[in-house]
Amino acid sequence: MSSAPPLGLIGIGLLGSVLAQRLLAGGFRVVGHDLDPTRRDLLARDGGEAVADSGEVFRRCRRILLSLPSHREVTEVLTAHASTLQSGSILIDTTTGDPASAAALAHGLAVRGITYLDATVSGSSAQVRDGIAILMVGGNAAAFQDCADLFSKLGGEAYHTGGPGTGAKMKLVTNVVLGLNRAALAEGLALARGLGLDAEQAFAIMSRGPAYSRVMDRKGEKMLRGDFAPEARLSQHLKDVRLILQQGQAAGLPMPLSETHRRLLEAAEAAGLGALDNSAIIQVLGPTAGGPAKE
Repeated sequence: MSSAPPLGLIGIGLLGSVLAQRLLAGGFRVVGHDLDPTRRDLLARDGGEAVADSGEVFRRCRRILLSLPSHREVTEVLTAHASTLQSGSILIDTTTGDPASAAALAHGLAVRGITYLDATVSGSSAQVRDGIAILMVGGNAAAFQDCADLFSKLGGEAYHTGGPGTGAKMKLVTNVVLGLNRAALAEGLALARGLGLDAEQAFAIMSRGPAYSRVMDRKGEKMLRGDFAPEARLSQHLKDVRLILQQGQAAGLPMPLSETHRRLLEAAEAAGLGALDNSAIIQVLGPTAGGPAKE
């Protein structure tokens, strides 16, 4: 384990826990906090140091990752610890959120000598665990370079996308394509079942032909088996799609496919599927869509 100062982590959920695992495996020390004591216990079992007071993370660590549901929680945490945040700190926020909020956080913290990077992640928690996720980082270029050592442990590649808020923008752009690929796969499998075809054979054919996308590698088996243990929750992607539509409206762009996607996700959430994996969208596309085919 490195003798360098520890890295901080606020939020030990689906993503935060695997970020910690990657960093610990890479030789970093990690000091982390989560409101849920069971999540703190998870970090401790993985070899990190869990603390009950988030302020301790800000006091002890110069570089701190934030892995929280939205910028609302990020703002609440930073406001609560305004007097604890140290000049010279770098906050690395993995939240998928409103780009304007990310830029405002960066500018507000910069006047106090604190650097904020919107370091969004393209990939599920499982893909982060496997080291194949992509990081898209907006903010100060020198701070991006200063964090290259930890970025190299977190994902397959890290890209500096520009100034504050651009990492958040790029994440929404990638999520348009990712989410629609996932919905298209679900609809295709639902149609195969509805036509009385072997859905596994249909999946194999799609996987080997021009219909292939990498979404199939992670979500195909989950859809076929009806295994919706969350790697990335459906409700979180609905939040992202709403942000995507807001950004499209601000840019004057019609986004008819994303509008349809939003309605499907809202139907899934209304059906009680929000806490499940985002592949559970298949459940609203047909009565036999999300499990083994009927004999």
